[in-house]
Amino acid sequence: MKGRRPHPNKEIEAALNFAEAHGWRIVLGGHHAWGKMYCPSRMLECRCGEFCITSIWSTPKSPDNHACALRRVVQRCIFVQVTH
Repeated sequence: MKGRRPHPNKEIEAALNFAEAHGWRIVLGGHHAWGKMYCPSRMLECRCGEFCITSIWSTPKSPDNHACALRRVVQRCIFVQVTH
């Protein structure tokens, strides 16, 4: 966590810490979202909209599934090498 308030769900917070450890930026707020996470690449090719920006929900139906999805976004990023 880098100076932001923690997510209320511990599994999602762990996924956000994982993203931050790989250079992703977490921005709080947004329309109907707790926040968003942004790819660190900032390359034009990365701004395709599929994995570049991801919404973080405050109360998803399944927090475990949402946390897994957030980790998967980081792991599948073509510009950031992730060691599992």
